[in-house]
Amino acid sequence: MERICFYHSPIGILTLAEEGGFLTRLIYQQAVVTPHIVEKTPLLRQAEGQLEAYFKGERKEFDLPLNPRGTEFQQRVWQALLQIPYGKTVTYGDIAKQIANPKGCRAVGSANNKNPISIIIPCHRVIGTNGKLVGYGGGLNNKTFLLNLEAKNSQ
Repeated sequence: MERICFYHSPIGILTLAEEGGFLTRLIYQQAVVTPHIVEKTPLLRQAEGQLEAYFKGERKEFDLPLNPRGTEFQQRVWQALLQIPYGKTVTYGDIAKQIANPKGCRAVGSANNKNPISIIIPCHRVIGTNGKLVGYGGGLNNKTFLLNLEAKNSQ
């Protein structure tokens, strides 16, 4: 059963979840529908600490055991997202090419939308082909905040 805690971040309350020693979710809400136990485990404390350092501009990479649940395709997309450097952006097309599915831009967008470990698996770093910010499960205002935070701290 998942253990969850609620982290008060600069962009609102985030729900963190872990199961079996792996972070399974980081979502932009304080609502969880699966069975769970509210308990701040050592891993969830570690995740909070890393997020705190990230939001202060002191951490550029996360070092947490992750277990996002999804299809094989989604897993490939999420692994590609983990390769995007801090402070950089790529397009949905770039990710589609990286996973050897060059015509899969929309499918990449759908997998991005289903990313269960937002911020840590940095789907906010993916933008439209025209350079515009498009689609983000946490809202475009949060995507803008995260990209600005990283731009400011990557110099």
